[in-house]
Amino acid sequence: MSIDNAAPKAAQKKAAEKKELPSLLYSEVETELSGTIRGMLGTHATWQSVLARTEADDTTDRALWKRIAVDQGLAGLAVPEELGGAGASWREVAVVLEELGRATAQVPYLGSAVTATSLLMEFGEKDLVRQLASGEKVAAVVVPFSTVPGAEVNGSLKVSDGKVSGTVTSVADALAADVLLVPTTDGLYAVDAAAASVAGIVSLDMTRQLADITFDAASGSILADTATLAPALQKSLVLTAALLASEQLGVAEAALDVAVDYVKNRYQFGRLIGSYQALKHRLADVYVLVSQVRAAARYAAACAGDNDEDLPVAASVAQSHASYVAVKAAEECMQLHGGIGFTWENQSHLFLKRAKADSIGLGRADQHRTLLAGLVDLPAS
Repeated sequence: MSIDNAAPKAAQKKAAEKKELPSLLYSEVETELSGTIRGMLGTHATWQSVLARTEADDTTDRALWKRIAVDQGLAGLAVPEELGGAGASWREVAVVLEELGRATAQVPYLGSAVTATSLLMEFGEKDLVRQLASGEKVAAVVVPFSTVPGAEVNGSLKVSDGKVSGTVTSVADALAADVLLVPTTDGLYAVDAAAASVAGIVSLDMTRQLADITFDAASGSILADTATLAPALQKSLVLTAALLASEQLGVAEAALDVAVDYVKNRYQFGRLIGSYQALKHRLADVYVLVSQVRAAARYAAACAGDNDEDLPVAASVAQSHASYVAVKAAEECMQLHGGIGFTWENQSHLFLKRAKADSIGLGRADQHRTLLAGLVDLPAS
């Protein structure tokens, strides 16, 4: 065989070995799901009501959570039907997160329906998964919101005779939780939230309020040993990071929509400000960035839905882009509103704060680029 003939055959073999890429388009079911949720949030989670709730001690919208988790059955969207769920996939969950991001809704969906549920399903926990899927209970995984996949967690917590002691700071979605899932060096413990001190803190993003949690010899039941917990927690955090990109996509797209709507209706010096070429270019740039993030987020969601081995790569790619773009879109929205954009009463504040908080949630963009370099065997610097 000559070298000239061998090269094309090698290329053909390599091409044949390539897997079929998932569709990034929205299916009919996903489009219908998106429309239903958007309509519901448009009625029950207006930005004015979201903004007003940020002044509360606990900013969780429990009435909205009941509509989502119980009435709509979305808390168990990715849970198998035999466990009381809808039997859909994480791809549909990503569509829900997109809409919740658009509305900056104050519900514990990411923490309970994604992180906690996926963690419990990893080691076959059934009873608690059923309760989460039905909306009967809300759970939170007790790790700081900024935890990057692969990082060591909660090393300072002590466990003695099944009782947990210690403090974990800046935990997301914990204020609404009935059950706290506590990763420790001795395994995973389930602790009744009433047995711990859960103190909400003034967070940058009060639409997803963080909490400091202190355990003082709190009784808990062990759900998984250390050997089982480590890979399950890693997988759950990777999955959550992948789906967080869909929420960031929703924030970015909503910020762009609001900005475009404003410049199309705001007159200054006798003409619409949207008629200025410089503003058109700025918005066009954001549109391109949002389109790129959509591709990355949709691929990450597809990998999550298919349990694809490429999920860690897809998650870090999506986080590397989405963290920057969501903040960029929110900043442009605020700045294009002019002086009113900098007032507390403007919607762009909600987008910017959610985007900023999400940009450090589950790892910063630079941390995910480092992870990505390791995953694809490239030097990190």
